[in-house]
Amino acid sequence: MLDFKLVQDQQQDLPREGVVQEEDQVYDMIIIGGAPAGFTAAIYAGRAALKTLVLTGPLLGGQVATTQMVENFPGFPEGINGAELAQRMHSQAERFGAHIVTASATGVDFSTSPLTVQSHSATYRGRTVIIATGAFPRRLGVPGEAKFFGRGVSTCATCDGFFYKDKRAVVVGGGDSAIDEGLFLTRFAREVVVVHRRDQLRATKVYQERAFANPKMRFAWDSVVEEILGEQTVTGVRVRNVKSGETSVIEADGVFVYVGMIPGTKLFDSQVELDEQGYVVTDRRQHTSVPGVFAAGDVQSPDFRQVVVAAGTGAIAAKEAEKFLVEHPDMA
Repeated sequence: MLDFKLVQDQQQDLPREGVVQEEDQVYDMIIIGGAPAGFTAAIYAGRAALKTLVLTGPLLGGQVATTQMVENFPGFPEGINGAELAQRMHSQAERFGAHIVTASATGVDFSTSPLTVQSHSATYRGRTVIIATGAFPRRLGVPGEAKFFGRGVSTCATCDGFFYKDKRAVVVGGGDSAIDEGLFLTRFAREVVVVHRRDQLRATKVYQERAFANPKMRFAWDSVVEEILGEQTVTGVRVRNVKSGETSVIEADGVFVYVGMIPGTKLFDSQVELDEQGYVVTDRRQHTSVPGVFAAGDVQSPDFRQVVVAAGTGAIAAKEAEKFLVEHPDMA
């Protein structure tokens, strides 16, 4: 298993060796985000001989880097550690010439040409920009959650459900994602316990009907998780009934959290069109509302949250950005 530092010091924002930071330098493409969508875009841009900069942000690889084992990405029949997959994408992007800077974007200006992206220590200019900052699952913020994340706590049943064959899993949430992923878990787990703070689900009717009809699913109503229990791995959750105040322990081998997503788009508010949930609005070819600015991955499509989907949209965004550059040779 590859071991490398996931979280970098944002204040340093030091470029990798060989990257030149010059105010008068203009990149063909600036990619904001160092996860599967961003790295795939960088690979395609590099193969097209485009001068490309990637600002990875603080978490190299994004959400995939926190996944213990990725078993549904093509080409790895035995599965691959998520952090290692992220590092391989990083290396492949570098191989094709992308300049990769361990820095977070702190500001953007898409009203001028060339487009401007700022970090803590530098200002970068680009003829095109691809937004690939992802979306991050909202956490419960309870004791034990951070300790066991990736070792019994997950936000993706599609990714990790196989590891819970004949085990008991807890799903936290009552919306479409929680119930859909909970139903997926019943393919493997012997029992799935849905913990929901209300006395009825928020999921759409069809999901509710399937859940109530599934003999492997049961429900802990009017309840919130107060602590995730365990030593080396998860052994259960402590829940509190919001009406009675009583606490109890539900024994479980894993906890899947679905209490909402937070798109990484605060930086782009007023710069590109966002939907009511804060996701970047794109057309089917990853174009945003601003010419020359594209978006890829979970930052513009929260429905699938799969590495292969993010990579696919990253490839589309890079191809469309390349096409834009050809059609607009006068861009600064």
